[in-house]
Amino acid sequence: MRIWTVHLPPALDREGRPSRRAPVLVREGFSWGAFLFGPFWLLANRLWLPALLWFVAAGMALLLASAGGVLALPALQFLLGCHARDLRRRALARWGYAQAHVVAEHDEERALERLLAARPELGSAWGRAALA
Repeated sequence: MRIWTVHLPPALDREGRPSRRAPVLVREGFSWGAFLFGPFWLLANRLWLPALLWFVAAGMALLLASAGGVLALPALQFLLGCHARDLRRRALARWGYAQAHVVAEHDEERALERLLAARPELGSAWGRAALA
């Protein structure tokens, strides 16, 4: 069973109109995508500052190309894999998304079904985002 956090977008966009952004489900746990693809995963998820910090840390590790420096890159990737989902949650909070629910289910589709069963009014938000 996996744990998902549900993040709802702000009600209004920057121009004061109703938001057309869909709620976001973020899975808890280790991120294999972030572990394997590191900075590319960060950039794809619009996490600019953590990507910049990754490049700085990786550059420092390469400059220290001793035995410790060689081990620093896999350790950096492992730490990124462990904390990538938390970085994404913090970025969503900075963008105005509010963490509204925690859902336990096997996959994202079932988590969404369970969420919509508990809060049917959220279905309209997903519908508006799909039509945008």
